[in-house]
Amino acid sequence: MYLLGASGHAKVIIDILKSQGIDIDALYDDNENICELLGMPVLHQKKIGSPLIISIGNNKIRKRLAEELNLEYGTAIHSTSIISPFATIDAGSVVMQGAIIQSGAKVGKHCIINTGATVDHDCEVQDYVHISPNSTLCGNVFVGEGTHIGAATVVLPGVKIGKWSVIGAGSVVTKDIPDHVLAVGNRCKIIKKLEV
Repeated sequence: MYLLGASGHAKVIIDILKSQGIDIDALYDDNENICELLGMPVLHQKKIGSPLIISIGNNKIRKRLAEELNLEYGTAIHSTSIISPFATIDAGSVVMQGAIIQSGAKVGKHCIINTGATVDHDCEVQDYVHISPNSTLCGNVFVGEGTHIGAATVVLPGVKIGKWSVIGAGSVVTKDIPDHVLAVGNRCKIIKKLEV
């Protein structure tokens, strides 16, 4: 497996791959000041191998790079996560320690299901979404492309969250949230529109 991005997010993905017994063939970053990460050399060349995981936490950057590179992408699923055999996880996505993905859930491409997050039955998590640590998506939740669900957020059953929105940490989402907004709180309320 190859990783693009040598920061904190990459450190966790390295742990995940080690838990699966998967070797890391090379680690790349465009920052020439970063020469090693966790004792591994960081390469700065343009030609990147595959299968690749884009080990960058920013959803917009992951999307841009995935579309530019157009390579074969791998997945990283930690051995302590619990994944239903009836769930699907698409290429490029990462499932971290202690996460749970239940029956009928669909996780799109290049998503992050972070530490201890739960994605319950029949949820749909579209491409480039980040579900932060200890967040809970109850059953039948829909999360649109590129949205970031903040840490320890709870999204109640059947709620739909639009694309490229941000839900603040610790929120309780009881009603649908549109595209391109920042929403926070218990009960979650829209604070502002975000730039497209």
